Amino acid sequence: MMQLNHGIFDEASISVIAFDTVREIGRLAGRNLDVRRFRPNVVVRLLRSAPFQEDEWLGGVLSFGEGDDAPAITVTMRDVRCSMVNFDPDSASPAPEVLKSVVGANQNNAGIYGAVTRIGRLAVGQTILLRAATEKRERG
Repeated sequence: MMQLNHGIFDEASISVIAFDTVREIGRLAGRNLDVRRFRPNVVVRLLRSAPFQEDEWLGGVLSFGEGDDAPAITVTMRDVRCSMVNFDPDSASPAPEVLKSVVGANQNNAGIYGAVTRIGRLAVGQTILLRAATEKRERG
């Protein structure tokens, strides 16, 4: 990750979505969805299997890896989806039931946006830690 003054996505520098969220939207839409429909920078697998967990991360900090120098983002907002999720990334075939499923299941939100707060490299299989917004930072 790197810190940019302007995001390269609609609302923020980094977008994150969980596999469980994509799978649930696909189930509701009656389709096997390619995660690329959601254009995330980061796709995560979570220990607790449940869709739309990303909503619980608002205001928190996600660290990618362990240690004080691990790359991190502050979760700034829910990812409000547009009609782009309706289009197959390979064929551009429309499937309006995808966005309809996002709207019906989670008020048109799927995933989160975040701002880079600590730069670094991400790797497949890295542990991801969430420091919730309610946790107080220790002073040292």
